[in-house]
Amino acid sequence: MELMVRLQKQLRNFRLDVDFAARDEVFALLGASGCGKSMTLKCIAGIEQPDSGRIVLNGRVLYDSEAGINLKPQQRKVGYLFQNYALFPNMTIADNIRFAAVGTAAEREQLVAGNLARFSLQDLASAYPRELSGGQQQRAALARILVSGAELLLLDEPFSALDSYLKWQLELELTDVLSAYDGSALLVSHDRGEVYRLADRAAVINKGQMEAVHTKQGLFQSPDTLAATLLTGCKNVSGAHRLAEHRIQADDWELELETHESVAEGVRYAGIRAHFLEVEQLPAPMCSAWK
Repeated sequence: MELMVRLQKQLRNFRLDVDFAARDEVFALLGASGCGKSMTLKCIAGIEQPDSGRIVLNGRVLYDSEAGINLKPQQRKVGYLFQNYALFPNMTIADNIRFAAVGTAAEREQLVAGNLARFSLQDLASAYPRELSGGQQQRAALARILVSGAELLLLDEPFSALDSYLKWQLELELTDVLSAYDGSALLVSHDRGEVYRLADRAAVINKGQMEAVHTKQGLFQSPDTLAATLLTGCKNVSGAHRLAEHRIQADDWELELETHESVAEGVRYAGIRAHFLEVEQLPAPMCSAWK
């Protein structure tokens, strides 16, 4: 499964500009609220239209501004897990899942039964969404996506409405779903922990501008920008400038520091993660006294 995305869209306060490719992986976009993450998903799903760009899924062109191609959402074979799950309130859970199922009548019923069991929803098949907890609604929404034959999963802040314990449970369940899914998933989140635990590769979006793509380990170990440094949880940051290939001056801390890696010419900031800091007890100073 391969997704290629290049799109631009003018939003109220900034211009969204993203360019990336994902192949058989969980790809994450990490950013603060309002940075353009969810808008990116909506453009891929066909809910919103970019100003320009090109979106290709498994060789099928979903959107191409120059060629005048803009497939409708139902033609894109994309599954979108909304933050509020978007289940039909007047349908039972079984009917919600059945609505999206593909195939013959017998195949559809088999898909419904299989996914009710997969997500432990058998006893809730005849219940309505309002009767379910947030976690149960999310499982039902995932089941509805998976029976639709979606070639791509779009996960829009999937745990934002859940308490911490339920979030942990569902994250484990989603990890199992993603590992068994024959395709790619695109996750957007402001939670660095979610990104680190779920994603294979990730990129930061800062005010609409997508930054460099990294493995998740690379992003957290060596962020390229101040925005990426802060979003990945580093709180000890100082303005800085280069002194030599392996030395910098941390201006805010008034310290000269030696670095393991070579320092770029245009460096402007330095950061130290808290778990790399060690506190040592210095010996008491020796002193003498005279009359």
